[in-house]
Amino acid sequence: MKKVLLLGASGSIGTQTIDVINKNSDQFVLTAFSVGTRSECIPEIVNSNPQVKYVYLIDKNKAKEYSKQFPNIKFFSGKKGLAKITNKADYDICVDALVGFAGLEPAVLALKRDKMLCLANKEALVSGGTLISKYLVTGHGKLYPIDSEHVALAKCLSKTTPEDVRKLIITASGGALRNVPIEDLDKMTKDDALKHPTWKMGNKITIDCATMMNKGFEIIEAWYLYHYPLDQIEVKMHDESLVHSMVELKDGTLLVDYGKPDMRIPIEWAMKEGKVDYEVLKIESLDELKDCHFHDYNMKRYPCTELAKKAMVTAASKMIALNASNEVAVNKFLHDEIKFTDIAKIVKKVVDETPVIYKPSLKQIKKIDAKARKAALL
Repeated sequence: MKKVLLLGASGSIGTQTIDVINKNSDQFVLTAFSVGTRSECIPEIVNSNPQVKYVYLIDKNKAKEYSKQFPNIKFFSGKKGLAKITNKADYDICVDALVGFAGLEPAVLALKRDKMLCLANKEALVSGGTLISKYLVTGHGKLYPIDSEHVALAKCLSKTTPEDVRKLIITASGGALRNVPIEDLDKMTKDDALKHPTWKMGNKITIDCATMMNKGFEIIEAWYLYHYPLDQIEVKMHDESLVHSMVELKDGTLLVDYGKPDMRIPIEWAMKEGKVDYEVLKIESLDELKDCHFHDYNMKRYPCTELAKKAMVTAASKMIALNASNEVAVNKFLHDEIKFTDIAKIVKKVVDETPVIYKPSLKQIKKIDAKARKAALL
């Protein structure tokens, strides 16, 4: 029985992780979780998971109230609370489903404790990939991705050899604004950009889908996870989100992970370390997938993806600034302070002004992040 620390229990990935734990109650048990500001769901999670012993929430006063209601549970709160629960809770697996830069430090601390990290937080690898890689290379912990695209790539790569791989192909829906003419994008509101055609997710990641910054992040993740160079990682537009990613072999055939969108599948794959039953299609051409539509990626339409690729090949500090400035810019757009097209402009300016640092420490990462956020607010 493996004990699970779930960071971000109240979000979409968090609630689906609890579904996976309940479905596999003979293999997993929830012993600790965090909820951020959504503390109203704590009683339900605790009552349905009686082995929980540690909980984090932001509000210190509410933490004191819950401590009285649940005296057998240790509650953490405040800015340092996430680090404390990650360092002190009893768990074997850390599912990091936090949103944004907040997910980095717990990811690093979990690996430092030699725990298994199931990562749904894109920003952790984008901002701290060099640091996370250092821990993994030196034998600290294990890392399994939860993103459907990277699980799909792992499945496909398991059916071939590195010598036979021509390229990794990450599919992209294009988000809510994929059919809006480029010249009209600056007129789009947050309500327009939040209408994702396939997935139901949080606001931040939904906007990242519309700008396709999420694909830039996923390219960076794939680079860290599977160690293929940028010229072997490609994006392909795909309307239905049935193909989660592909691998093109040198003989021209394609290995394809195909199926209805359901995040419980990659969550379970990660938590079970890939030891689940799955099939990968091998096809000669995408034309064989009659119920799917594919389009070429347009770099002019999605400048955020290109900014991410450029940051990736330049330096770690550029990727940190990329993520930080994007978080600020997306938040400004969600609060009607800037236009949709301003997101990429803000990110580019901040990244361009960020000095090159190749292998920053966690302390340096935090400083670069803070400075980039401040610059993005100006």
